[in-house]
Amino acid sequence: MSDALPEQGPPPASALDDFLPLIEQALDRAIVAEAGCPGVLTEAMRYALLAPGKRLRPALTLIACEACGGAVRDALPAAVAVEMVHAYSLVHDDLPAMDDDALRRGRPTCHIRFGEANAILAGDALLTRAFAVLAGEIGSPARASRSVAVLAAAAGSAALVGGQVDDLAAETDREHSVARLESIHRRKTGALFAASLELGGIAAAATESQLETLRQYAASLGLAFQVVDDLLDYLGDAGSLQKHAGKDAERGKLTYPGLLGVEGARSRAHDLITAAQDSAGLFDTAGWRLKWLADFVIQRIQ
Repeated sequence: MSDALPEQGPPPASALDDFLPLIEQALDRAIVAEAGCPGVLTEAMRYALLAPGKRLRPALTLIACEACGGAVRDALPAAVAVEMVHAYSLVHDDLPAMDDDALRRGRPTCHIRFGEANAILAGDALLTRAFAVLAGEIGSPARASRSVAVLAAAAGSAALVGGQVDDLAAETDREHSVARLESIHRRKTGALFAASLELGGIAAAATESQLETLRQYAASLGLAFQVVDDLLDYLGDAGSLQKHAGKDAERGKLTYPGLLGVEGARSRAHDLITAAQDSAGLFDTAGWRLKWLADFVIQRIQ
């Protein structure tokens, strides 16, 4: 695949088609047997990381790099790192102490396949490996340092982890409001979307103006993605979702359809996607994949 911007013309069936092979190859290379690592741990890490998925977060990293005029291969280490953090978070989210899911991406969850203890440890290992990739595989020390700081903040106590804590608490307390729900998901889901895009911008040596536009796009897209995910859980089936449909409602989780109703949640998703499209438009033709991805998210509930 060329690192140059695509020629103008009709996009492919998926604007990610030429990125996905690069991502899959990089993920496959990222977890290999190494001295001192138990075989079952390597197997569990690979099972979690290489599970079939849309690879939205690593794709966002490459898309942002391209939109800012960079060579997408320079962003591959960051793309791998964000998918490792995402995979770790899914492994831990699925545990009986949290969401207690037995199915993920159409397969048994990691703790069902390898046991709870090995699943916890595989998640821990993926998280630490993500930072080893950033620190060791990004050529510029300054960019590596900045990338580590961005991903650590997104995965930390005030973002992804804190959002998960508040998400669990919302199942049992009575503070049900849209403001609280959006606060949870801007941290639990949106923070990693934002980091994915910012890491791509850093790899491209983006300007601060470009980085701010990526953050604005991420704020809208990440929240829209969660609204759509809630709607799919509410309306979908296990075959289309590749997970247990209706699980959020069963657990009493705070969701957009639960607070706004189905049509209200649809309207909120459309408003957020419009805002994302406006941000993508600031990149002109270089942002065509950002626009496509926003369309893809909303089409899931059309």
